[in-house]
Amino acid sequence: MKFTVADLLDQLSSTDSVETAVVAKILKLTNQSDKKSLDIAIDALSKMGVLTRRDGDVVALSRNDELIDARLRCSSKGFCFAIRDDGGDDIYIRDHQLNHAWNGDRVLVRITREGGRRRSPEGGVQCILERSTTSLLGQVERRDDQLFAVPLDDRMLTTIRLPDTATEHLSSEEPTAVVEVLVDRYPIAQHPAMGQVVRPLPLNGGPAADRDLLLTKAGLHQRPSPPRGSGKAPAAKGRVDFTDQPALLLRSWTDSSAPGLPAVHVEARDGGCRLWLHAPAVAERIIGSNALDLWLRERMEALCLGENWQPLLQPSLNAITNFVPGEEAEAVTVRMDISQEGVLTDWEFSLSTVKPAAFIGVAQLKALDERKPKSRSIPAALKGIKDHLGQLETLRFCESCLRKNEQSQGFVQLDLSPPQLESLADLRWADPISLRHRWIDAPVSSDPHSLLQPLIRAADRAWQLHREALKLPGITTQTGDPDPSPLTDVAKSAIALELPLELDEEGSPSAQELIGVFTESPHRRVLEQQLSHALPALNFVAVVPTSAPLDAEQTLPEDSLGDPGRAPDEILQKIPSTPWCCATMSYAHLVNQQILVSLLLDGKDRPTVRQKERLMLGRQGCEQNLSWALFTGSQNDKLKSLVSDRLVQRLNGRRRQVLELEKDLLSMVQARAAQPLVGLTTDGRISGVQSYGFFVEVGESRVEGLVHVSSLNDDWYEYRSRQNRLVGRKNKRVYQLGDTVQVRVIKVDVLRNQIDLEVDPVFFDKSTDQGEIPQSASIPFDNQ
Repeated sequence: MKFTVADLLDQLSSTDSVETAVVAKILKLTNQSDKKSLDIAIDALSKMGVLTRRDGDVVALSRNDELIDARLRCSSKGFCFAIRDDGGDDIYIRDHQLNHAWNGDRVLVRITREGGRRRSPEGGVQCILERSTTSLLGQVERRDDQLFAVPLDDRMLTTIRLPDTATEHLSSEEPTAVVEVLVDRYPIAQHPAMGQVVRPLPLNGGPAADRDLLLTKAGLHQRPSPPRGSGKAPAAKGRVDFTDQPALLLRSWTDSSAPGLPAVHVEARDGGCRLWLHAPAVAERIIGSNALDLWLRERMEALCLGENWQPLLQPSLNAITNFVPGEEAEAVTVRMDISQEGVLTDWEFSLSTVKPAAFIGVAQLKALDERKPKSRSIPAALKGIKDHLGQLETLRFCESCLRKNEQSQGFVQLDLSPPQLESLADLRWADPISLRHRWIDAPVSSDPHSLLQPLIRAADRAWQLHREALKLPGITTQTGDPDPSPLTDVAKSAIALELPLELDEEGSPSAQELIGVFTESPHRRVLEQQLSHALPALNFVAVVPTSAPLDAEQTLPEDSLGDPGRAPDEILQKIPSTPWCCATMSYAHLVNQQILVSLLLDGKDRPTVRQKERLMLGRQGCEQNLSWALFTGSQNDKLKSLVSDRLVQRLNGRRRQVLELEKDLLSMVQARAAQPLVGLTTDGRISGVQSYGFFVEVGESRVEGLVHVSSLNDDWYEYRSRQNRLVGRKNKRVYQLGDTVQVRVIKVDVLRNQIDLEVDPVFFDKSTDQGEIPQSASIPFDNQ
């Protein structure tokens, strides 16, 4: 079919009926076979209770509360969960209830068994709304005289039947390549999935081949060509002139195709500081350009591939919106007043013209760190920015104030930066828009992006509060409360390591309490890694306020990070962020910037043309003097159309794809770095313990490998989950989370990012003085 069930449902509502001919026209179905497929889909969905068909040719959505919209997440072990879009409990799906759905598919699920204490509800897939996999990586195998592609991702619990022409791609015992398989037909009833080999992909073709392989795995290797042109030029009238302001460009990335970032300027003020953040004016170039906007909707995110980028914007627009020192450029600016406690006390948004003064890169910040406080000499790296050293110190003060306030409000900050491998290139540095992780990155003094992060978060929070006050739509970022059970498990690990932590009667400490205990521990990194897995995911949420004013109880606090007296969980839930500063990197930022620009360009700033005094719509508190409609009805409808649940679902789906791609790229670089260690012995730290063995971080790359329990053949080892340790029954030897061990690297499987380790034979456990430990086995593991 040329459409998915999700595409069909997007055209319908539960209140208004739509003729099937109109739906066919919207979906661009012209020939009879496509229209017949539409009729078959409508009939099937009507029988399921998803649609209501009236008078034969008119359809509408049914209010079927039994069917739940969810995304399927499968494990290589064979079990699957449906992750609900409404944030409810995950639903366990048994293999016979999958109905041919694959990992990542959007599905409608019906609950068959309610959940209980410490037990998930169970359900079955009733309908596949949208397939997430159109092509995949696999290896060709022959089974019963037929050829099949076995997916490389073992979360894909299926095989793809191939034509006989795929014989040339049959896998050998030591495969040198995998193949890309295009899915021609998804499985239905007793009929298996069918596909064809598109191309082989080498495993040892160098960094470029590795990137191509991972892009193919993520389904991001084929992206439509950009439309011509670079959008319209922003209007020169009505812009504030900041060209005399010596704004700085904080930039860690070195690749020329990397997205543009905001410029910042700061001045000390009343014990705190006044900060200007100038974001590249992307939205003004996009508004009214349907072809460019649709193309950007397909891309959604800029992709960092380490040594190069696939930017969100087309090359011409990406170049225009990159600020260059000494050159004038259009910007969207926010001026923020920040107290010495890190509280945002005032702000004002405006369209502007800027001329950044200088770049601040990694070399400059490193030189600044290494410079002695009373030294009169200026290092060579700092001579080009000597006039801005005072501003840099003020920026660091501003960053420190904002971070302290964030931590006081319960924001989780973890020190889990990636290894500083040259081969990671631009992936080594902090994500400036703070969407790569579910936590806030700990500050790194030599990373300009680390300095920029809290400044961007403050600007995003300012727009969140301003947007809420004016009741404008937007796309916000929200996160739920951490699950108490994983937090308790992390707490038990800390207690087993004899850290000073006391559990209350419920036994569930907060993430902030755990971080406070970890700070001075030598096991901090492994404990923070465990804690990171317990934190809930950050998602985009569509917000379209009603015209009714907020109640007094619903009014948000004036400061961007909340009242220090409020509970941390309340802060995270009730004051989300509306990101807008980096429209060069994310379509969510672009949508929010479009709404902000529409306010400044099209918002009605006086009740009538006879009124001479205008209201500054970008200034904090302007809503108190606003007694008229900001926009016409058509303008309001246009703004609301920018934000939809369907768009947010796609944004969240693409965000997961990008994060998985970055994770795979990091894992492959780490595995490549570990290949020279095969056969060598090295020190490592135990980073995880399971019943089947323990994981060890080794080498400069911090690559993680597994020592399988069957290789510990000097004794029978028991797994004690409460203490995160393996204990020998006879010799009482202990392998515990955080312990340092000597291991030998046995095998590196770059394709699956799996490292096989064994405890080195000459390693002695001094605590038990057991002498030599003979080890020999090497067992592959599943790191999914």
